[in-house]
Amino acid sequence: MIMYYLIAIVLVIIDQLTKWLVVSRMELGESIPVIDNFFYITSHRNTGAAWGILEGQMLLFYIITTIVIVGIIYLLHTHAKGDRILSVALVVILGGAIGNFIDRIFRQEVVDFANFYIFDYNFPIFNVADSSLTIGVIIFIIATILEEKRQKGKSKS
Repeated sequence: MIMYYLIAIVLVIIDQLTKWLVVSRMELGESIPVIDNFFYITSHRNTGAAWGILEGQMLLFYIITTIVIVGIIYLLHTHAKGDRILSVALVVILGGAIGNFIDRIFRQEVVDFANFYIFDYNFPIFNVADSSLTIGVIIFIIATILEEKRQKGKSKS
């Protein structure tokens, strides 16, 4: 179980380190090209959730994130025991949730910086915690599909 929590801790450290580098070395709105017309490091702040929805609703985010963190830890110790894929999914989500929660508590906003242009579309700027949440949810969906297939296989036997 400790190994899973270490994954979450490493994700939080990477997330907070990258955000600290952006905050300490870049001006708000500054953009550094990494791959022209595709990927930029852009110093951006977000007081809402994904794509800026629910902007400024910090109390709501505190409550929801606390519930999510407690729920993930509960699931990790109950439903995910012995299921490596589900456990990894949950701790990756946990790392992402904690990373953005730290920003909301100490900065009252989330630091975003990964700015991609995909076929002339400027994808919403995000961070390591956001990536962790997205990847964790994708792994969670895969784990759920695999479990459903396992259950169907058992019921046919």
